[in-house]
Amino acid sequence: MMPKQGRPSNQYDLAIAGGGLAGGLVALALAKLRPDLDIALIEADEQFGGNHIWSFFESDVEPEHRWLVDPLISRQWDSYDVHFPKYSRSLSNGYCSIQSENLDKELRKRLPSGALKTGQKAKKVEKGLVQLADGAEITALAVLDVRGSGDISALDVGWQKFCGQMLKLEQPHGLERPVIMDATVEQIDGYRFVYCLPFSDTEIFVEDTYYADTADLDSATSYGRIADYAAAQGWVIEAVLSEEKGQLPVIYGGDFEAFWQANKGVDARAGARAALIQPITSYSLPMAVKTAIMIAEMPEISQGTLDKMLRNLAQKHWKNGKFYRMLCAFLFLGADPDQRYKTLEHTYSKDENLLARFYAGKSTRMDQANLLTGKPPIPISRAIPLLLKYR
Repeated sequence: MMPKQGRPSNQYDLAIAGGGLAGGLVALALAKLRPDLDIALIEADEQFGGNHIWSFFESDVEPEHRWLVDPLISRQWDSYDVHFPKYSRSLSNGYCSIQSENLDKELRKRLPSGALKTGQKAKKVEKGLVQLADGAEITALAVLDVRGSGDISALDVGWQKFCGQMLKLEQPHGLERPVIMDATVEQIDGYRFVYCLPFSDTEIFVEDTYYADTADLDSATSYGRIADYAAAQGWVIEAVLSEEKGQLPVIYGGDFEAFWQANKGVDARAGARAALIQPITSYSLPMAVKTAIMIAEMPEISQGTLDKMLRNLAQKHWKNGKFYRMLCAFLFLGADPDQRYKTLEHTYSKDENLLARFYAGKSTRMDQANLLTGKPPIPISRAIPLLLKYR
């Protein structure tokens, strides 16, 4: 890094374009491990992190990295449930949820006010420069791009789309732990399940989720289905405290290099911008934690070192995700939409430790073989061509 006394007064050590989860975690990791650096965290909205609930399994984050996320956790549980037409099951892997307002609060607590730039959309990101939508410019010795997925036309994707509501109930809901998947509901628009997080005895977050072929989302219909689900559980809704919705690409193939080249700018990218997401769920938190700490532990943060490290990380993550993308191809291409639930029903019948490694992206070769054994959840005539193409 150039000595601070020898550089322009308006120049930062690092400018982070995008103040969502991935960018926010990088800023928090640097505030802890590299407080000597001047950073700028640039976010288009007025609040960092948007309006989201992010969740992760205990096995997703290394114990030595928990210091980064523990201050953000809203609620944690020591187990979770799943429900499928053939069976229900409780699993002992812990589960944690983070509300986005916690990320915003922690950033404002840990970073100087001059580092936090909300309501400023990054229109263009290039070496040494972030150009804002209003024409203003932020200069930095290094720039990191975490502005969302960008151009994904080179990738083969299905969609995980969802609408969620935090419900205040008149009486306790009776759930002791999260329901990660309730697939006993009517199968509509692909694989559909309901997701429930009990935040208190009478407050519960309920999400209507689909693994679908398109990103089209009818939020009014989805919220109506949440009300129907609550009624079926015997829950009387006193109030809807908050709402969120989203569409996440689930990648099952494509050309990684073409994807990278389609998104111009710097090679220093993280989060969805670098396809650093969980291949099955498209959740970004586990890789966002790992990436943030890797950046904060770099002995030197320059554009060159950041570009090289993050491009190599993205390429390695893409290569390591090949098996999981194949499973996603089975889900989206191998099964009729109303039969997709059988793929997850088959997966969740496996050993708890295997499932923990599966979600953490650490499946062993034996795990992979195990996941492909048993009665196939999709027709053999469809499975074999997909296996040959995506293996």
